[in-house]
Amino acid sequence: MSNGRKPSPAAASYRGGYLRSRAWFARRARYFQDQARLRCEVCRREVTTPRDLELHHVSYRGVRQRPDGSWEAHEADNDLVAMHPVCHEAVHRILDQDTMLRGLVSRQDATDRAIRIVRRQLERALGITIDTGDGDAT
Repeated sequence: MSNGRKPSPAAASYRGGYLRSRAWFARRARYFQDQARLRCEVCRREVTTPRDLELHHVSYRGVRQRPDGSWEAHEADNDLVAMHPVCHEAVHRILDQDTMLRGLVSRQDATDRAIRIVRRQLERALGITIDTGDGDAT
């Protein structure tokens, strides 16, 4: 198991195929239609348009490529996490570099831990406290 980005042909197909497919854009639109608030789950800042956010996959269970090369997008909402592009890249950088997160925990746990690490880094760098909405700041 690896939670880091993979430089494999399958990963290239996912990034260059699935993330550019009609199925993904339709799934992305459905995700944001169902959200009461548009905000980055890392820094918690709200945005006015979904174009300002990317979706991080916690699980790829709902992603399938058909024999004809087209894609199916059936990810559950809780398998996707909205993030600013900069926050998303920071989460991936941590997942790619941290060997414990990359291979010894589930992708959900790795993502949750990477988000907490990025929040702490933001708090230190900006001198702020990020309200996580659960009564505790990170």
